Amino acid sequence: MDTPAIFSASARRRQRDRAANHFADHDFLRVAMLDGIADRLSAVKRSFADILDVGCFDAAFVPPSGAKILRADPGFAFARAAAGVQMDEDRLPFADGSFDLVVAAGTLDTVDDLPGALTLIRRVLRPDGLFLGAFIGAGSLPMLRAALREAEQDRPVARLHPQIDVRSAGDLLLRAGFALPVADKESLTVRYGGLGRLIDDLRGMAAANVLSARHPLHRAALARASVAFARHADPDGRTSERFEIVFLTGWSPSPDQPQPARRGSGTTSLAAALRPGGR
Repeated sequence: MDTPAIFSASARRRQRDRAANHFADHDFLRVAMLDGIADRLSAVKRSFADILDVGCFDAAFVPPSGAKILRADPGFAFARAAAGVQMDEDRLPFADGSFDLVVAAGTLDTVDDLPGALTLIRRVLRPDGLFLGAFIGAGSLPMLRAALREAEQDRPVARLHPQIDVRSAGDLLLRAGFALPVADKESLTVRYGGLGRLIDDLRGMAAANVLSARHPLHRAALARASVAFARHADPDGRTSERFEIVFLTGWSPSPDQPQPARRGSGTTSLAAALRPGGR
């Protein structure tokens, strides 16, 4: 029996196509993700020849000098504008070992089969290839969540996507077979003059509701949510909303990578190490 889909693939594609024309007006989260990825990439002292930018949006990721890059996106408009291909992250049509760097910034949190997507990313990497990812994680949008909960307390429905925390993200990298996995996060706070501006940003960055089970937010409930959101405003009338960005780093396994020490190979006992003076 097939597992019911959490996200609607068709709604996800439509939302990305609607966002494509004016994405630059709402791209601050994607910019923050790419900045973080660039920082992590700058610490890697090796060259990359073939790169896959999956979930490419407006093709703003700048590849290292001399590298060839293939852009891909679940949305047709983004893929066409980037001269790339349209595809879903959990259905990568590439041969094993096709790339030595895969970047995925901003889309993995709305993939139904995220473990499968990560496994495919690891498989299309060459041995000792690098994966760098980023997405909106657990703890994001607390003000919006609280406002919707207050507005619909009699008949609450799911309107925000499930969010993945850092520990779970690291576990997913391990399950997918990555070596040397690292998951960490950074917080970004944005101040809004009203709930409408936040909703505009979420739609404009293609991060609005694409759950399979979607329910209309009626005008009265939206008005109550707006009031609840404004109740948390600072004296200047702006409400601070928080975004948590989870970053993923993983390597395709290779015999040349550092390996953990074999159990029992230590030469100093714990008791000796704890004695005054060291050994």
